[in-house]
Amino acid sequence: MKVSSGLPASPWRSPLRGPWLTSVFGVVLLVGIPVLFVTGLLSYAAYNPGLAAVNDKTPDKGLLGFYLFSWPTDPYWLYRLTQGVHVTLGVVLVPVLLAKLWSVVPKLFTIPPLRSAGHALDRLSLLLLVGGGLFEFLTGVLNVQLDYLFPGSFYPLHFYGAWVFVGAVSAHVALRLPRTLRALRSRDFRAELRTNTARTRPEPRDQSGLVAAHPSEPTLSRRGALGMVGLGSLALFVVTAGQSIGGPLRRTALLAPHGRAVGDGPNGFPVNKSYLAAGIHGPDVGEGWRLVVEGPGRQLTLTLDEIRRLPQYRSALPIACVEGWSTENQHWEGVRLVDLARMAGYDDDVPGVFVESAQLTGSFRAVALRGNQVRDPRSLLALRVNGAVLSHDHGRPARIIVPDAPGVMNTKWVRRLTFGATAQGARA
Repeated sequence: MKVSSGLPASPWRSPLRGPWLTSVFGVVLLVGIPVLFVTGLLSYAAYNPGLAAVNDKTPDKGLLGFYLFSWPTDPYWLYRLTQGVHVTLGVVLVPVLLAKLWSVVPKLFTIPPLRSAGHALDRLSLLLLVGGGLFEFLTGVLNVQLDYLFPGSFYPLHFYGAWVFVGAVSAHVALRLPRTLRALRSRDFRAELRTNTARTRPEPRDQSGLVAAHPSEPTLSRRGALGMVGLGSLALFVVTAGQSIGGPLRRTALLAPHGRAVGDGPNGFPVNKSYLAAGIHGPDVGEGWRLVVEGPGRQLTLTLDEIRRLPQYRSALPIACVEGWSTENQHWEGVRLVDLARMAGYDDDVPGVFVESAQLTGSFRAVALRGNQVRDPRSLLALRVNGAVLSHDHGRPARIIVPDAPGVMNTKWVRRLTFGATAQGARA
């Protein structure tokens, strides 16, 4: 049936839809998405090149790797901050993203879908924008929960998806920013916040295609819609942010099951993968455990007692994981990596080290640490934490602890350290 305007009848009849409300949601995303993108790129810089060569998780060369750099070890809390912001903000923006998609849903189902070559390009950009946004947010949320329902590795998928999404966002902003600014100026924000449901009226019809031709009676004001989205974001912040902030808020991190405290005592802080989940066998880390330390033309095999007799140092460092959770500072005690490098035959110019674990299942059974990480005096092969021997879940008998590194680089259940070796050159 044709309506009087000559346009097809539409099932999208909400009186709230229009350029103004869409623009408000868009501005929030316009502020948040660049922060997500930058903190995400920083996360990949922290991973590269230390993990790319081992687990092939992120690209470390080519056009999109132009910005990668050696991630610093100072300040020691930097990765905890940037990744906490990345994950928390990503979760908090989910209601805004869904509201933005709801506000523009009539545009997604226009008939005919393609009216011209120019319209086809516009639809393609819209597909990349909507599809890229849903893909990035969905894979990010699934990764936070360790639900790997997507094919392939999360890291390259999320990395390349981010570039596609941000490219689509940039093109969309370049094309629509003047229209967005006009829409925002068309209504007074404070006046809308004072307008109740009974006084809510549709926006004037225009060429945007968002305003319903035959709007239904309002059941919610724009103030209510904005409030509902804001409360949704606030609720997600409350049940997520505690995993990164720590302290009493950690108990409210209901969406971060891996970020809450595990038990009491010196080892009562979060773990990502337990001793059993990692497939650790008792003999691998029991009384017969040995640490192999290799260097140029030299190989040492050390017992636990021999490592304990080496000079012991202390470091107060947190653990921060890509899923967004982190711990407060824990007090670690063990042998400095730089001292082990010297035992392996290096003096001042200590290179990186290839670290192998007794872990049998999952990724990151080995990692490569860079030279600046090895040389930092706070980097330890830790044997104790908070005055106690490491628990099995925290890596007994020995684990790596490095300042300002993603959690997966703090390898647990260490069995071999190969200084100066690449991933390809180290023994499997």
